[in-house]
Amino acid sequence: MLSTVQKSTRYLSVFSTARGLHKSALDVAERTAPEETVTNSFARFIQSVQPRHLSPTLLHRSKRMVLDSIGVGLLGSTTDVFELALQHCQHMYAPDDISFIYGRQGLKLSPTLAAFVNGVAAHSMDFDDTWHPATHPSGAVLPALLAISDMLPTNSKPSGLDFLTAFNVGIEIQGRLMRFSNEAQNIPKRFHPPSVVGTLGSAAACARLLSLDRNQCSNALAIAASLAGAPMANAATQSKPLHIGNASRLGLEAALLASRGLEASPLVLDAVPGVSGFSAFYEDYAPHPISSLEDEEHSFLLESQDIAFKRFPAHLGMHWVADAAAIVHKAMVGLRGGSISPDLVQDILLRVPISKYINRPFPESEHEARHSFQFNACTALLDGEVTVQSFHSDALHRPELHVLLSRVRLEHPHDNPANFNIMYGEVEVTLVSGDVLRGRCDTFYGHWRNPLSEESLHKKFRNNACAVLTSERAERLIDAVEGLEHLDDCKPLLAQLQ
Repeated sequence: MLSTVQKSTRYLSVFSTARGLHKSALDVAERTAPEETVTNSFARFIQSVQPRHLSPTLLHRSKRMVLDSIGVGLLGSTTDVFELALQHCQHMYAPDDISFIYGRQGLKLSPTLAAFVNGVAAHSMDFDDTWHPATHPSGAVLPALLAISDMLPTNSKPSGLDFLTAFNVGIEIQGRLMRFSNEAQNIPKRFHPPSVVGTLGSAAACARLLSLDRNQCSNALAIAASLAGAPMANAATQSKPLHIGNASRLGLEAALLASRGLEASPLVLDAVPGVSGFSAFYEDYAPHPISSLEDEEHSFLLESQDIAFKRFPAHLGMHWVADAAAIVHKAMVGLRGGSISPDLVQDILLRVPISKYINRPFPESEHEARHSFQFNACTALLDGEVTVQSFHSDALHRPELHVLLSRVRLEHPHDNPANFNIMYGEVEVTLVSGDVLRGRCDTFYGHWRNPLSEESLHKKFRNNACAVLTSERAERLIDAVEGLEHLDDCKPLLAQLQ
């Protein structure tokens, strides 16, 4: 039987030629530049990004993303869908104790399977971060990078800056691809975005951490494109978290295959008439090259477009109606005093964007409830807020909640598009007394225009992480992430996750 060291060495043989183990993980020599194309410009970007290109703003925001993603992943390791995915990997694949698993002390899997199950954990409750255009960027990238870091020998762990550089590469690639389509600006209808751009973002991040050359980076992106895509029909089901898990896993596999020399289209990101590459995912795809890092006009998208962190585990659109309904709840308590009785309510009107998969009048499962305007508005009307516990079975099937759900109507104003950057939520409640109470939310707390404070983000992390970790270990994780750029290697971070 192979020892853990022997297994790690076996994985290292995949890319040791491309990655000089006695050099910095990101110390890569430029090769002669091939003809400039959109695809090649992306490959050049992936290969050439260095820690010095990360601004203080970029470091700050990306560390917040890392911390939040670890927290939701740890909480996600308590869910049924995570357990199903983990059991599948344990029963269908040979043991390969290389990379850690969220919330399972002493258990390790192969790097690709660890990336998969930890990615599933990150999205199992729809509690992970959201960007604009709409996607969940961290869950597709972070599990793959953690799996690689755990795979590397003790004397070859990436530095904290190397890790953050690779992470930011994966986030940037996702953002750039989303901006090649006007369709991608809105809440999706066809493909779940993380299953598309997340797979390529994972491939890019892994290629950066493995120090692949430019041609290999190009191939990694093209291989990932052949592994990408999942339909929106599986939203609000147990299969939706698989989209993130597969994005992380398959992006890592794409980078590993590229490191072995597997070739793919050198024009996968270009608009080639008559032959779809990445354009297969977006009907109005219009790509353009990434400018050189040395260009004065170049900047990372995360510097200008911050991230949204959720206060409760549900689709991002739910946060507008929940906050609007909480305003009405407060008014009802002030008007009537005490708890809210459904008998007081005659009619509930929600003014929300048109989006079929989050219009669910009577959700039957926690996953449907996380994607229901009606459920989240009525929960906030009853309780004044939506929390992790709101999606537990006893809360989901409360008789008084179902009475309120039966009184909900939806309107879709023309000035309220399905776009996370400009949408709003309005709740109008008509009481049997004839009183009409209204609440409106234009920007909820946690949105990129109104970001969570450090205190609020840390509180969310502690609540999530302490579902499986001691409070002492949770605090050590906060310290490790906040000081990540100062770590000579990632061992202090990984040690707290084992």
